[in-house]
Amino acid sequence: MNNKITIHLASPRGFCAGVDRAIEIVKKTIQKFGTPVYVRHEIVHNKYVVEDLKKKGVIFVEKLNEIKDKSRPVIFSAHGVPKSVYDSANLKKIFFIDAACPLVSKVHREAEHLNKNGFKILLIGHSNHPEVIGTMGQLPKNSVDLIETKNDATIYQNKNKKKLAYLTQTTLSVDDTAEIIKILRNKFPKIQGPKKEDICYATTNRQLAVKKIAKLCDIIFVIGSKNSSNSLRLVEVAKKSGCKNTFLIDSKKNEIKNILKYKNIGITSGASAPERLVFDLINEIKKKTKADVKEVEVAQEMVSFKLPKILN
Repeated sequence: MNNKITIHLASPRGFCAGVDRAIEIVKKTIQKFGTPVYVRHEIVHNKYVVEDLKKKGVIFVEKLNEIKDKSRPVIFSAHGVPKSVYDSANLKKIFFIDAACPLVSKVHREAEHLNKNGFKILLIGHSNHPEVIGTMGQLPKNSVDLIETKNDATIYQNKNKKKLAYLTQTTLSVDDTAEIIKILRNKFPKIQGPKKEDICYATTNRQLAVKKIAKLCDIIFVIGSKNSSNSLRLVEVAKKSGCKNTFLIDSKKNEIKNILKYKNIGITSGASAPERLVFDLINEIKKKTKADVKEVEVAQEMVSFKLPKILN
């Protein structure tokens, strides 16, 4: 145990207010209505959270027609859902509680407002991500065009000569998105953006924190699941910020190979990863070597969101 290493622990990291609220909604629904409780799609993108809730009596489904007992409550995930899902639930007389993050709901309201005012909307985001599907699903078909890359922005044509506005997914890379917006603004100087940036405070803060530790580290572990957009973005940001040796892991069970050859190890976690996974990893490293933990803080988060009235 002669090998002395420093663990640079990014802060903020882990659960954001929207994830906290979504998980709390599920737990409170179980307390109030008993089990089983259905959740449409993973409540948040983390397999440990999902497995834990399954043990508590939650049944996860991808579509409402998979629900066997329609008398039981159904919760819609933090990523938001298309309007067609609300319509379908009402038609089937399903009692549902919406756990959409309020910052995602804000983007939905922006989309509706812009559409009502005659704008063609460009949504910057990743195709097939549930948040993007939910946002595009707030409006009639073909009201929104998806922009995924700088190239998409460069070749985009405003065929109908409509007024243009852009919105973004809440969990994107801040820097990559800024580059796409710059291309759109150069190409369409009158394009309208949201009054307040759509990328959420938690995504921004976690990326700032990982940028700061990237310069100090030989290797960085980002704890999060492979389908977590914000976790994947943390890996990309860390690599671009100087630590090419950055890996997404979902727990300490991943074999941490050759850990002793590193002097500076960075750790952070995506906005849907439980804090206990961070400390499991730190304890695993401490078993192998003397480790000094230094927290690197870039912001303090005091945000919290109210639960739906029905659960109070």
